[in-house]
Amino acid sequence: MYHKKTQALLKSEINTIKKPQDMEPETKVAATSRHDEPITNEDRLTLSPASRLFHSPQFNCYIVIVMGFQTGINAEVVKAGLKETLYHHPRFSSKLENKDSKGGKKRWIRVSVNEEDHVFVPNLDSNIDHPDQFVEDYISNLTTAPLDLSKPLWEVHLLNVKTSYAEAVAVFRLHHSMGDGASLMSLLLACTRKTSDPDALPTVPTKTRADSSSNSSWFWWFILAIWSGITLIWNTLVDMVLFIATLVFWQDTKTPIKGAPGVELTAKRFVHRTVSLDHIKQVKNAMGMTINDVVFGVTQAGLSQYLNRRYGQNEKYEGSKQKRSNLPKNIRLRANVLANLRPTVGIQALADMMAKTSKARWGNRFGYILIPFTIALQDGPLDYVRQAKAVIDRKKHSLEAFCTYLIANVLIKIIGAKAAGSIAHRVISHSTLSFSNLVGPLEEISFYGHPITFMAPYVYGHPHALHMHFQSYVEKMTICLTIDPDVIPDPNKLLDDLEESLKLICDAVLDRGLTKEEVV
Repeated sequence: MYHKKTQALLKSEINTIKKPQDMEPETKVAATSRHDEPITNEDRLTLSPASRLFHSPQFNCYIVIVMGFQTGINAEVVKAGLKETLYHHPRFSSKLENKDSKGGKKRWIRVSVNEEDHVFVPNLDSNIDHPDQFVEDYISNLTTAPLDLSKPLWEVHLLNVKTSYAEAVAVFRLHHSMGDGASLMSLLLACTRKTSDPDALPTVPTKTRADSSSNSSWFWWFILAIWSGITLIWNTLVDMVLFIATLVFWQDTKTPIKGAPGVELTAKRFVHRTVSLDHIKQVKNAMGMTINDVVFGVTQAGLSQYLNRRYGQNEKYEGSKQKRSNLPKNIRLRANVLANLRPTVGIQALADMMAKTSKARWGNRFGYILIPFTIALQDGPLDYVRQAKAVIDRKKHSLEAFCTYLIANVLIKIIGAKAAGSIAHRVISHSTLSFSNLVGPLEEISFYGHPITFMAPYVYGHPHALHMHFQSYVEKMTICLTIDPDVIPDPNKLLDDLEESLKLICDAVLDRGLTKEEVV
């Protein structure tokens, strides 16, 4: 535990942030626009069904993005940059209407942005004891208080604290109703520039479609298309049956990482670990996989090792418990994954949107996917990634995400967001964890002139004790964990297991000198 002086300083700084009830009437956000032209696009005014879902009592979710910098933060420069960019974005300059509009649809209302309500620069001692712990506790304390609905639902905290991984830290907190994680991360990147070219936007990898042309006869192509259609329908039916069963009765096994009812209301902690993206790419290239396949395989291996240790803590004999399996048989452990169904908004389009010249669409449009993990000690490290690839390949050939998206929309329209939120809460609480993975820039970038060392996105407010996110940046991959400390008191050990699992998998590939052809 860190020094009491540091703890007192943290509480003092947190208490200086104005709460809605403490503000004078004249300082509250006005409901009149400061912009020259009103928003007339209906999509930018009405909350999408998913956004309404995120405001239901059982599903009040937030996104936290932590950025570390190579230099101290010049707060005035950052404030000036935000005024020229985020302040012009429709969601960052709109508040939620207090009452349902005609037809029961909540709407966004454009308002003037009061800088003091959104940008916080605490006066911190440069010689803080245990700065890493201080920043971790500072961010954790933010999760104990909701954002004020009378103003745009975002805030940023600029912490000039030197930690072991950065010279200073910026913390963004945003309500999930403002957009999905991919859109919000793209928007944040639209506020950055390449360090090698201060006028150029970051470059993000884009997916390319494989060439479907073939020299095979049309007959075999036709047979393959029919078979693909049959398996697509079958996989979708099976996935939807399992999804409905999860809603009704089918729960994951109660393991040491599964949260109890009400876990979404507890204060969360955020930890991260940076590993080599090159190691992940080595496994990917050697085994003919995607980055996602490798990441899921590493996660499966790391969770198996961590749970084996946790179950082993109850054993009388400590000697060889790490060398044998302490895991119960047939553990059911699934990850809830949000699949974005809207084409990712380009960084250039978002930069244009903040300059008021873009018609880019914005909002939440996603479906749910339940992905099972095999929790067991495998004979070889590569077995974890092979199993993960098989599961992911099957999930890719299913319309589970699209079907769950349609069902959620229909339920929200028929029974309302509150009741639909209860259903979504039940499905998610019957699984064990949430999982996400986002692609970051290919080159180093700066945020209003401040070079970035790492980016770590997190999510909290859902009924899980663990959320795992993988975020790439240049040649690094950051593993980000949102945890309930009462359920997972040793998150750094889980990070150790994930890092060690990646090393073992990578070493196994290199030791065997595997090529794609040999693995397949």
